[in-house]
Amino acid sequence: MFNFNSVSHSICLNRYRALPLILTSAISLAAVPVYALQQGEIEVYPPNWWAGMQNPEVELMIYGEDVADDAVSLATGNVKVSRVKALDSENYLFVTLDTSGAQAQDLVLTLTDNDGSQRTVHYPLEKRKEGSASRKGFGPEDAIYLIAPDRFANGNTANDNVDGYQDKVDRQFKGGRHGGDIQGIVDNLDYIKSMGFTQIWTMPMLENAMDKYSYHGYSTTDYYRIDPRFGSNDAFIDFSEKAKSEGFGIIMDMVLNHIGSNHKWMEDTPSKDWINNEGKFVGTTHKRESLHDPHAIESDIKGFSDGWFVPTMPDLNQRNPHLANYLVQNAIWWVETADLSGILVDTYSYPDKAFLSEWTNRLMDEYPNFNIVGEEWSVNPAITAYWQAGSQRHDDYDSALPSVMDFPLQAAVVKALNSDESWNSGFITVYETLATDFLYGDPNNLVVFPDNHDMSRIYTQLGHDKAKWNMAMTLLLTTRGIPQVFYGTEILMGNEGSDDHGIIRSDFPGGWPSDSDKNAFTGKGLNNDERWAQQRIKALLQLRQTYPQLFQGKLKHYAPVDGVYTYFREAEKGAKRSAQSDNGNNVEKIMVILNKKAVDLPLSTYTEMLKTNDSITRISDGKTFKSTDTISLSAMSANVFIVR
Repeated sequence: MFNFNSVSHSICLNRYRALPLILTSAISLAAVPVYALQQGEIEVYPPNWWAGMQNPEVELMIYGEDVADDAVSLATGNVKVSRVKALDSENYLFVTLDTSGAQAQDLVLTLTDNDGSQRTVHYPLEKRKEGSASRKGFGPEDAIYLIAPDRFANGNTANDNVDGYQDKVDRQFKGGRHGGDIQGIVDNLDYIKSMGFTQIWTMPMLENAMDKYSYHGYSTTDYYRIDPRFGSNDAFIDFSEKAKSEGFGIIMDMVLNHIGSNHKWMEDTPSKDWINNEGKFVGTTHKRESLHDPHAIESDIKGFSDGWFVPTMPDLNQRNPHLANYLVQNAIWWVETADLSGILVDTYSYPDKAFLSEWTNRLMDEYPNFNIVGEEWSVNPAITAYWQAGSQRHDDYDSALPSVMDFPLQAAVVKALNSDESWNSGFITVYETLATDFLYGDPNNLVVFPDNHDMSRIYTQLGHDKAKWNMAMTLLLTTRGIPQVFYGTEILMGNEGSDDHGIIRSDFPGGWPSDSDKNAFTGKGLNNDERWAQQRIKALLQLRQTYPQLFQGKLKHYAPVDGVYTYFREAEKGAKRSAQSDNGNNVEKIMVILNKKAVDLPLSTYTEMLKTNDSITRISDGKTFKSTDTISLSAMSANVFIVR
């Protein structure tokens, strides 16, 4: 249910898309503005829809007292009521509208009870934004900044605590809310842009009306409302618009697998099979391999897919077609409403497998150039590759998922840097992992990352070794794929002595008015190592922005020898070259050398990739070498060269 006392009355009527559609009778509608209504008799999800969608049907979930047995008719509008379906609860009714050929209009539905009483629903069918269907999703030319909104910056202290929400701000509690919000991100877009990021992915910001540990956003209690402690739906829409004007895309983190235990569905469930295991906690096995195991028994598969994460995260049964439709339409609604450039699907493989096929296919049918990345936490490339569209699979499963998180490469990088070099350890781990790219439908569309919000920070994983951090970041910001950097990684944030998520997601220094001693946004109070790390990330991301054609192109690597791993990024033949050039020479390659031991390296080693008249210029100091030179590299170094 929505607490309308916490909703600002300044929201204009033409921004109704920012609130759930909660309506009563036609008489009360005429007397009271929509945004000022108290909790009413009827709620409709999604609260509005659009004419001209690829799929012309939209199924409305109508929620209201004793609505299930109402007859539905169209009082105003030229769409068709094609299906009406009641489930187990007497308070839910599912109504399908066929909008084929319809223009934008305000529809009026009449709900007639058995006693002859009527309720009226006014439903907006909007005009889509120009070019919405052809929107371009994030891609290999981009760099993603991952933010935990509660821990990044507090731009509006007035929404730190909101009436009706139990989890209050307590910045001293690692698992509590710290007050970061949407306005805090907006206030620091200039910083994110100056670093060189082009996409922003935030942990979920939908309502999490949980009693505690609500800051992370993964216990959804309303799929159509931004948590008021982060802001409002309008604030999120304005954030997206502002970000787009600054050159950013917004990637929304969506949770399809589970809800929070305080969701109203747990009090009034639409159907008996809406929640897995009859609404009772049974923990998941986390054995994702069961979905692919040719020897698996059905109970193991069910134990993985139908189990809950924890008792406060009820597991949804997406085999119910109405729930599946609800989740598909919710994703489309947010793409249209907030003008998204991408979606990250949390715990991707845990929902019903057939549903995931339907969900991805319907999203990509609506937005053929969009991008969606699935979080499949497996270090086995065969399992992660299974979910990506275009991959060869062991069965005829139909996946339209464009991207997956590259957990195998993340694990390989850490293992390589923390291991001694030998014939079967060290950089060979990275080489062997990348050699399995033949499994993926599109390896350059994988999201690569040094760390994220669910694991120890990369600086800690590498023993707080600055040289290892540099090698990891250099590799992951120049190899194939789309790089994602977790906020704070650029200033060597760590979590020494604790793997608690609340510590991993510590506050970004400078994001709170009381952060007077240290401010990473301005550089105040940063030590020399932190400043150096920040500048290193800037330099690597600037390279991506200057020569995007290289990062959309090929990766060619040499097998590591004696602790030296060398690779090239080169533009595809015929690819559009960057508008920028050096001394009139267009850049078609970069060369990256990672080495653990000091080495004198003859560049003639790389004659297959370097032509006789080529020169290479190191980006860190601008020093230039001929392709016939021998270069001296210090131990534990990461060097990036522009090839001319």
